Amino acid sequence: MGTLSVHDLISIHDLTAQDIEKIFQKSIELKDALKKGKETPELKGKTLAMVFEKRSTRTRISFEVGMTQLGGHAIFLSRDDTHIGKGEPIKDFAGVVDGYCNGIMARTFEHKTVVELAKYAEIPIINGLTDFNHPCQILADFLTIKEHRKSFDNMKVAWFGDGNNVCHSFMYMCAKLKIDLAIATPEDYKPSQKVWDDIKSYKKSEMYWTATPQEAADNADVVVTDTWISMGDPEYQDPELRKKKVDHFKPYQVNKDLCTHAKENYYFMHCLPAYRDFEVTPEVIDGPHSLIYPEAHNRLHAQKGVMALLMK
Repeated sequence: MGTLSVHDLISIHDLTAQDIEKIFQKSIELKDALKKGKETPELKGKTLAMVFEKRSTRTRISFEVGMTQLGGHAIFLSRDDTHIGKGEPIKDFAGVVDGYCNGIMARTFEHKTVVELAKYAEIPIINGLTDFNHPCQILADFLTIKEHRKSFDNMKVAWFGDGNNVCHSFMYMCAKLKIDLAIATPEDYKPSQKVWDDIKSYKKSEMYWTATPQEAADNADVVVTDTWISMGDPEYQDPELRKKKVDHFKPYQVNKDLCTHAKENYYFMHCLPAYRDFEVTPEVIDGPHSLIYPEAHNRLHAQKGVMALLMK
């Protein structure tokens, strides 16, 4: 199967289409082995440091269980467990952990934290989420699509809500895999211009932004949304700002009416946690088109694929 063309997983932007396929293949191989009860101690004796500036359910459990299933060990480091970001330079943190562990997974607020870790650490760095992107989530999402749809050919994805970190990673992945993507967000919440600039060099699919949700949903194979208010957003702690943003985003709610514009056999995805009756209605997220649990479960398998390829 070979190795990846990168030393770290910082962004889907850094991967080649061949890298992505290798990750899918390795993830499926490890998932099949687990189903058959076969042990895969590919990282036996290796240790992953897990740095969490932001709390998480899926990221912590999936990485920790993944390392265990690969025969290794994971160390959980909360904001209170390290000096990173509180006076100790990232360079020093990276240099020290280099001598203890075989990889670092970092879930941080600022994207530059993960970038700096990769700059100074000799061991692989895996981006568990930043304010700019979320590559592990998107690898799991597209592994799920691959399993259910079988192919990415002639496919359209429709994104609704906030042009946030998850949206950015969808943009990179769709451009890499030549998948059409329509993005519907309010004018003030468009995706970062940096992503649009990045994908100019390799974009082969149709990708566009619209303020009209129905236009984005038209003939979509996959319908995707995310929470309107993320941890770290100004609205997260301010009830007044929160209400203002929710009211602003109401037209972008994924509901039964919006999904009538998608293909009859569309799939719905959400990275979770989800807030029902805000960004999505229960009839959609809990309905027959929803893949939220297979998607969440594939965080484990996709990340095992990444760790096995990077840390072995």
